[in-house]
Amino acid sequence: MRVLIVKTSSMGDVLHTLPALTDAMNAIPGIRFDWVVEEGFAQIPGWHPAIDKVLPVAIRRWRKSWFSTAVKAERAAFYQALRTENYDLIVDAQGLIKSAALVTRKARGTKHGMDWNSAREPLASLFYNRRHSIAKQQHAVERTRELFAKSIGYQKPEKQGDYAIAQHFLATAPSDMGEYMIFLHATTRDEKHWPESHWRDLIQLMHNTGLRIKLPWGANHEHERAIRLAEGFDNVEVLPRLSLEQVAKQLAGARAVVSVDTGLSHLTAALGQPNITLYGPTDPGLIGGYGENQHEIRGAGKSMANITAVDTFTALQKISHLKTE
Repeated sequence: MRVLIVKTSSMGDVLHTLPALTDAMNAIPGIRFDWVVEEGFAQIPGWHPAIDKVLPVAIRRWRKSWFSTAVKAERAAFYQALRTENYDLIVDAQGLIKSAALVTRKARGTKHGMDWNSAREPLASLFYNRRHSIAKQQHAVERTRELFAKSIGYQKPEKQGDYAIAQHFLATAPSDMGEYMIFLHATTRDEKHWPESHWRDLIQLMHNTGLRIKLPWGANHEHERAIRLAEGFDNVEVLPRLSLEQVAKQLAGARAVVSVDTGLSHLTAALGQPNITLYGPTDPGLIGGYGENQHEIRGAGKSMANITAVDTFTALQKISHLKTE
């Protein structure tokens, strides 16, 4: 059986789809998947052993100049690749009008998705041949696992879902990186940031543990923040600009991770690494870290500033058995 997955973004949503693939792979021997995903996250599906082909799409970029000659040519090439295969079935796990209309509708095969009362955008359900009722009051991972089970035809396992990507990185992780932690300090919304002074207080508390701290970054302003956080500390390393796969390798080798609410926090969870995620205005609720070794600290009054470095360090000591020199 060959199945097409439509789950284009965001990073957390793409990662949250992986356990459903593992369920299907274990339930139906020989099942294989292709996956349509936004170009920025195209590395992720290929980490899973059930994926054959990744079809990158660039809806986010295309809509900035939809009718330009270059974008028209890219869209035509994408649709040609999409329609090469006649799939046994298509699972639209996105539940949005734009992905249903621009991708799912164009693919060849019986189209499955959430029904009017279950999809994030109910109108998206009109593009599906088979519509499934999926309870909303459960974690996003569990909703996707249920959708795959109902679409493909197997019983959803009761045990916790398995992302099945950790081994991909552990098998190739360098053995000479030593002991270190990673602090994921960057996120998209200002109110989700932990104050820089708090990060520096935590780094100071870490100084006598003998562990290095690594600071990844993506955009230039994140690089500048990382430099400010590291200033004056000899136990902190500002990493170079890395691809998503390179960041994943770093996360896979870490003793533990401290993160704000960001896509890389979900990647840490997918790798099964001990992780403390700091939440202020956002509620982890049904979309927070899923998996083993995931912990959270919430700021009083939904304020990140109310999470102290001492409380975070104490939590780190518990999950990673830190010792001070």
